[in-house]
Amino acid sequence: MTQVSHVGTEPGELPETMAAWVIREEREGEPRDAFQLEEIEVPEPGAFEVIVRVMAAGVNYNNVWAALGKPVGVWRYGDHPEFGHHIGGSDASGVVWKVGAGVTRWQPGDEVVIHCNQASYEDPEVHGLDPLAAPSQKIWGYETTWGSFAQFTKVQAQQLLPKPHALTWEESASYGLVYFTAYRMLLTRCNLQAGHRVLIWGAAGGLGVFATQLCKAAGAECVGVVSSAEKGELVKQLGAVDYIDRNEFAGMMRTGDETPEQEKERFNVSRAFDKRVREILGDKPDIVFEHVGKATFPTSVFTVKPFGKVVICAGTTGYNLDFDVRYLWMKQKEIIGSHFANAYECMKANELIESGLIRPVLWRTLGFEGVAEAHQLMRDNQHLGKIAILVGAENEGEGKTAEGPGAIHAEVGA
Repeated sequence: MTQVSHVGTEPGELPETMAAWVIREEREGEPRDAFQLEEIEVPEPGAFEVIVRVMAAGVNYNNVWAALGKPVGVWRYGDHPEFGHHIGGSDASGVVWKVGAGVTRWQPGDEVVIHCNQASYEDPEVHGLDPLAAPSQKIWGYETTWGSFAQFTKVQAQQLLPKPHALTWEESASYGLVYFTAYRMLLTRCNLQAGHRVLIWGAAGGLGVFATQLCKAAGAECVGVVSSAEKGELVKQLGAVDYIDRNEFAGMMRTGDETPEQEKERFNVSRAFDKRVREILGDKPDIVFEHVGKATFPTSVFTVKPFGKVVICAGTTGYNLDFDVRYLWMKQKEIIGSHFANAYECMKANELIESGLIRPVLWRTLGFEGVAEAHQLMRDNQHLGKIAILVGAENEGEGKTAEGPGAIHAEVGA
């Protein structure tokens, strides 16, 4: 394990093998069992591809799904299906080590962060509509063979972004997936403007801490829904006008099997919640930032103002939604789906990190030996925020090349 921070070749030349945390179909299950350390052949870059030496990686829930093989198995996805293996990890910072044919923008030695959207260069959607619409679209490190929990990873050149100078390796690896998702949801899909009012569910969670900061940066006013006063104070520190403790309105959460009487009572609690939101923001929200799904969606549709937008990127409490559609059509509200971000959005979002306007929020950094443990913590809901993994970096705090605010270190959660 201690050797993962040492590579026997110089930039431009790849070693033959590397250490990697690998998931295989025959051992799918709990992350502590599914993830195992193996020695794997280092891939060569194809055209428009780059091999990056991973310095640090970020942990996301998608590789808990990968370990479990649910809701779908990921074994034969990706560019080398015959290998039958999956190296997870959809966030990384690192150093360009070797570039493939056609790559002109990056060269060995460049320090980068990686965004996790891949699509085929040949799909026409990539060149005029949006890479997220391409039939070949995949999330790197989840739907691909090569992720960040290895000494080297293989990516498309368009996935690379300059590493923010004031961040360490682990800070740089901690934000991409959740931050770029929140950026597209608010800035692109909802056209967030100064003066907008925004309701953010799970405002102290991985998506929410960035949604809150983006609202402040845009001159919008937001209220965050959180699960404790401590998390509420963090959200206020990040720029929210105020917070709402969801435990005060627990009765608004929909299970889907309410009796008519229970539904009437649930709706009464939603009305009280809506009143609190209006008291804090001065009016109903123009935008509701959704990722909770089943439990909160009826309240979101009710609470957003007429002609307002509910934007959703996930369904952590369930993806089968039922709600009173009369509040949608009669008030001409919109429901908008959103998924990750394209390379241009990632670049623009990353510039806000470089400028210090948006800051990552990091809870804990583990060594390379902690990959399986980190995913088990997530699986068991024992984690208290974003986890980063040191790979090529020997110690926390390395990689910073300029002064700046850096990450906020905090215990967070929805």
